[in-house]
Amino acid sequence: MPRKRPGALRAARGDFEGRRPSAWARELPPVDRLPPRASAEVHWALRNEARDLASLLHLYRAFLRQPGNRLRLVLSECPACPGCARDDVAVVRDELADLRRVLPPGARRALGRLLRTLDDEFRRRTIPEHHPLRHGLDWRGRPYAWWHRRVYEGT
Repeated sequence: MPRKRPGALRAARGDFEGRRPSAWARELPPVDRLPPRASAEVHWALRNEARDLASLLHLYRAFLRQPGNRLRLVLSECPACPGCARDDVAVVRDELADLRRVLPPGARRALGRLLRTLDDEFRRRTIPEHHPLRHGLDWRGRPYAWWHRRVYEGT
């Protein structure tokens, strides 16, 4: 009987199960406020996008650091432009959720704990939309995430 190739064995057991980040990933600087092991897993899984994760967390925190009790989200002037789209903190939160889905379990849990504290602050300081169906559905036909159903500036 022929033996299975190593790639087939890895595919059968899943992407990250039982695998550790490489030595080069453990030597890189930490990502935001994640523990060292989780940072190494982020560098290992995301490669060049690890800096992107740190900048997204910085943008999310910068929004929450604004003065005042109640914050209103600001729509992006040019939502088609990837850089300008990040003016809307709901888009930033979407990108954080997308990056979280591709992380290995340990880093996913660590980022989830970090996002949970930031989301609690976000919920506390933003106003829920009175007409949540106004935002409707995304392109897949699913309702937008809860962070899109907050009051925006000018509404």
